[in-house]
Amino acid sequence: MANSTHHKTDNNTQTWGVLGSYVLFSLWAEKNQRETDPTQLPTQASVQAYLDANWPEPDLTIKTGIFIQSLRFVGASDVHLSGYIWQHYEDGVHDEIKPGRGEIGFILPESIDAAGGGVREAYRIRQSGSEVIGWYFEQTVRQTFDYLDYPFDHKTVWVRLWPKNFSENIVLVPDLGSYEKTGPKDVFGIEELIVLGTWQRENTFYDFKPADYDTNFEIEAYAGQEHFPELHYNVVVKRKFKNAFIVNMIPLFVVMALLFGAVMMVTRSPERAQRHGASTSNVIGTCSVLFFVVLLAHVQLREGFAGSPVVYLEYFYFMMYFLFLAVAINTFLFALRERPGLRVIHYQDNLIPKAMYWPFVLAVMVGITLVF
Repeated sequence: MANSTHHKTDNNTQTWGVLGSYVLFSLWAEKNQRETDPTQLPTQASVQAYLDANWPEPDLTIKTGIFIQSLRFVGASDVHLSGYIWQHYEDGVHDEIKPGRGEIGFILPESIDAAGGGVREAYRIRQSGSEVIGWYFEQTVRQTFDYLDYPFDHKTVWVRLWPKNFSENIVLVPDLGSYEKTGPKDVFGIEELIVLGTWQRENTFYDFKPADYDTNFEIEAYAGQEHFPELHYNVVVKRKFKNAFIVNMIPLFVVMALLFGAVMMVTRSPERAQRHGASTSNVIGTCSVLFFVVLLAHVQLREGFAGSPVVYLEYFYFMMYFLFLAVAINTFLFALRERPGLRVIHYQDNLIPKAMYWPFVLAVMVGITLVF
């Protein structure tokens, strides 16, 4: 009868384990995807439609393009960028605002480098009744990033552009005609072989973000104080999940397996206890050693996100702390004499805690993923 009960319980445990694993990995696959940003401006028609609806009367528009050659995260909030920015100045239209030699036709308002210190004119070409001026830039910009979904996090690095004469009603518009493809899922305006370390390119796009300021910069009739369309070039990158999985998740799964081995050693059978060298002190000692291993890994993870709220992966560490405590308490109570209140623990040589270990772990992991 006991063997039949054990066999039936093992089958149920395997079924729930397989189901939990499937659900968890399905959620991870879905979590690693990102929907297309609805603010994208993939065509010239979409640019004009946005301006018609939100800023119908600019005095001038200047076609502006960008090409990123390097992108590097310097810290939790800083990104170092380098590449080229160019603008079209039409004859008879932009003559009064066209930059002279050595002047810069745009402003990077979020740059923390010296103003203009990392920007220099690279070329100036006349073509089809206009002059195209290109600048090479190398700047560090400060932005706010959300790391809550680590290691499934996506980052949108943007380059925010103002016209040099921002006191006037001048709108920068994306030079979409200078790229081969600018569709919602196309990657353009960035070096194809760019080295991003633990990140990879996923999408790029232009959009306008309405800007509101509580000052007019002491400029009479300042046009850009409310809902002014500021041009942004956005680079969407996602973390390489395999790297983060190997560094963080595999050690956690190994610790879970070792802890499960400690649970399986809990027994009243003298033969099994002698064979495995199992005792209450040994199991609790194993929990203590594994606890410090997980704690050190957690501290190292937390140091990488100093100042950030608790990230997704950290909840798995919290689950492990609970498991260590639960296994230690279960082992201690099993060592006591059988009592009516401890039937769940003593039933069939601690069968229920052993059978419920993996279903419980996977259910908690699925629950954490669903919440996020």
